[in-house]
Amino acid sequence: MTIDKIGKFTVLNTLGSGAHSSILHVRRAADDREYALKLVNIDDKDDLKYLEQAKHEFRVGQMLNHPNLAKVYAFETESGWFSGPKKAKLLIEYVPGRTMDKIPLLRMAKLIRVLERIADALTHMHKQGVFHADMKPNNLIYERGTRVKVIDYGLAWIKGEPKDRVQGTPEYMAPETVEHKMVNERTDIYNFGATMYRLCTLQLPPSWAPVGDLPMTSTVFKEQLKPVKEANPMVPDGLAELIHQCLKVNANKRPDRMSVVQGVLDQLADEAAAKLDDPGVLEE
Repeated sequence: MTIDKIGKFTVLNTLGSGAHSSILHVRRAADDREYALKLVNIDDKDDLKYLEQAKHEFRVGQMLNHPNLAKVYAFETESGWFSGPKKAKLLIEYVPGRTMDKIPLLRMAKLIRVLERIADALTHMHKQGVFHADMKPNNLIYERGTRVKVIDYGLAWIKGEPKDRVQGTPEYMAPETVEHKMVNERTDIYNFGATMYRLCTLQLPPSWAPVGDLPMTSTVFKEQLKPVKEANPMVPDGLAELIHQCLKVNANKRPDRMSVVQGVLDQLADEAAAKLDDPGVLEE
């Protein structure tokens, strides 16, 4: 679906707000459909970086087409009284549900299929030469059943382009991102491993961001990382092993492709579903 103009809309609800932007649930007059509308305020020249980030998010969104990736439909700016724009607008697919940091632990067979769909979405991103760079439960919207969408491409990096800034969420960032500002397929795999760890155990892995003058080391990380099976004995052995592989400190010891992670999760999801009396409960 191509949308050239955002046009007029009715605000139905506020989905979220931050220091420089807000996201509204809207109904667009042109087609009477519901969307998410991201509004980015540009009050002065120091805020132009947020304008560039919105443009970047739109450009990344145009490169992607996957059922588990939120679509980005249109980008517009609203002129101000001075020479530049005063507001940027992004029209995004509205995804009902809650971010996965806000939901209780899912039934394991259901959770594994949800994780497989997220991995499939990230595999698609990587095939387009895009790395999410901020994978975490807050950037996953879960509706029900096994329906989930990856959102927020604001920090995504397009392969071959300069990295103006490297940011992320400390608890989910790979050690080489924290220490060397690296972003690539294996750092996304680490981010996803940390996300799986959180969703399976409701705990966070140790953070690589320094605390005061004490940097994290591989030895300390291994000592502080509680084994998945210890944190949640209900996690299947194969899934626990995969999570620990994705969280390897040495990037070369992680799976080398997200498609490998997706393949393992697909097999584990099939095995878990086969043990259910009624696999239909996965979509409830």
